[in-house]
Amino acid sequence: MVDNTGNNSDREGFKYHFAGVNSASGEDGVMKEQDRLLPIANVGRIMKQILPPNAKISKEAKETMQECVSEFISFVTGEASDKCHKEKRKTVNGDDICWAMATLGFDDYAEPLKRYLQRYRELEGERAQQSKTSNNDENNIESPNYGAETPKKATVPTTPLKFNVIDRSSSSLSRRF
Repeated sequence: MVDNTGNNSDREGFKYHFAGVNSASGEDGVMKEQDRLLPIANVGRIMKQILPPNAKISKEAKETMQECVSEFISFVTGEASDKCHKEKRKTVNGDDICWAMATLGFDDYAEPLKRYLQRYRELEGERAQQSKTSNNDENNIESPNYGAETPKKATVPTTPLKFNVIDRSSSSLSRRF
């Protein structure tokens, strides 16, 4: 991709250096663009969700948003990773991401993200409990019909989690995703 100045997008500000990266993913530990950017189709799909059905999105807009969201993810994750490193932990978790968002000044997003994370954990706990109960029930039942079809396990219905997006441009009303 060529930017407006005619420079290649591998310009200095967009190179990510990682110690220990093997040469298959890039030269001298530099990540390939395709490895550091979210897939453009996914970015476009997310963008379309908020627009009216007849709206179009230019390739330039998708590429710009792709760069922005990829940089944002790296920025927040880097802050969370620094916190983990200082605490001598190797795993970045959801709480670390929420902390990083708040620390970096994204308080309007950190609080809804905390609520989302809490709800996610509750749903995962319910799924684990149901799976555990289901497995115990299956182990306690003797099946007289060896070779007959086994009943399918019940699945926990997934409820899509919603975020309120604050629309600062026109009013104090918020839209739901």
